[in-house]
Amino acid sequence: MMSSPEEQRAVARSHDLEAPLQAVEEQLTALGLALHRQDAQAVEQTAARLHAALAAAVDHFTHAARHGGVPPTLRQRLALAGGQLAAQREAMARATASLDRAIDVLMPERAPLAGVYAASGNAERPANRPGSLFA
Repeated sequence: MMSSPEEQRAVARSHDLEAPLQAVEEQLTALGLALHRQDAQAVEQTAARLHAALAAAVDHFTHAARHGGVPPTLRQRLALAGGQLAAQREAMARATASLDRAIDVLMPERAPLAGVYAASGNAERPANRPGSLFA
């Protein structure tokens, strides 16, 4: 039985969207593994690849939505990938907050010492010190 031209276009759209969506899913999995291993270099590299894969997928899905629609199964997979991304982002935010708290405990903030240099190499001086001249 022959399929209609519309069915053929729908199948072609599905094939066009499958590869970019699969790339996003693969990078999400790789990012999850890198986070689990606590491999900072792998996290950074995978995050960059995930960003590129997401950009490509958004372009493909936007084009498909404007020219005939996105098949429901692929739309669901994209939504699931978005949920996974949000969960990983939330886990990173919690880990970052935890690390910040640990650093605050280990290295409490102190007032700058007189006569020390700032990161820029300039001597730190109070801004409202009487008798000081600033150019």
